[in-house]
Parts: sequence; structure tokens; C-alpha cells
Amino acid sequence: MPGIVVGVDGSAHALRALEWAMREAAIRRADLTVLTVNPAMASPWTGRRLTMPGEAEAKEQSRQAVEQAVAQAALEIGTQQPVSVTVSVFSGFPAPALIDASRDADMIVIGSRGAGGFESLLLGSISSQVTHHAECPVVIVPSDRSRAGA
Repeated sequence: MPGIVVGVDGSAHALRALEWAMREAAIRRADLTVLTVNPAMASPWTGRRLTMPGEAEAKEQSRQAVEQAVAQAALEIGTQQPVSVTVSVFSGFPAPALIDASRDADMIVIGSRGAGGFESLLLGSISSQVTHHAECPVVIVPSDRSRAGA
């Protein structure tokens, strides 16, 4: 995935990261890959991903939601658009997926927090893992402080 890769999970933080990444890709005339990972369950014994019923349908719903978010972000940023935007959806574990993508990417963009439950933390667990293990520059887009708590 050369170019810019942005991780999107549907959270407000991720949507801000998506807009930022789209603007940056347009400025750099770079390709943009929008990566979303349907979190998978792991075996308590092996830690390996378990396949669940309905996984294909969940991936398609995620794809549609991300494509709508991309279309909305494209409207928000105006006429200057990335060279191309590719949506990539799969089931698995978000941090390893983003770290794997960093091997070929020029930049990874993520929100400071995801859809997880600990809103008071400044940095989410996935953001923390990606910043520590990525093989390319990582941009963490901060939350919109003016909307905090809204």
C-alpha cells in the first residue's frame, strides 16, 4: 500500500483522521488507502483469529460505511482531492493490520482515540501500538477539543 494509509473505525477521531489524510494526500498528490478492520475474536488458547458466522456480511456493511465516510470527507475538503482512494476492509486485529501496512506505506494516519471505551485516555491502545511498531512515519490526528464531550 504505497502512499498514505489511514485507519478508520467509525469513531469521530477516525473520521477527523480521514479528512486530514485526504487533504494531505491531495497536497502530496499521493494515493490514499482507507483501511478498516472488523475486529476479530481470538482463541483464548492460541491467540489466533477465530472465524465467526456473518463475517462476510459485517465486512460488506463496514465497506459501505467507510465508502460513505470517504464521500462525506471528499465533500468537506472541496476540490483538491487525492490522486486515488482505495477502501480496504478485512477481519482481524487493527494494530497488526496497520503495522503490516506501514511496511509499504509512506505514512500512516490514525486518530488519537478509537471506538474503545476509555475516553479519558489521551492515546488509545491501537494508536500506541502503531506508533511504537510502525515502519514509516505515523501521524496521530488529535481530537477536536471544541467538540470534546459532545
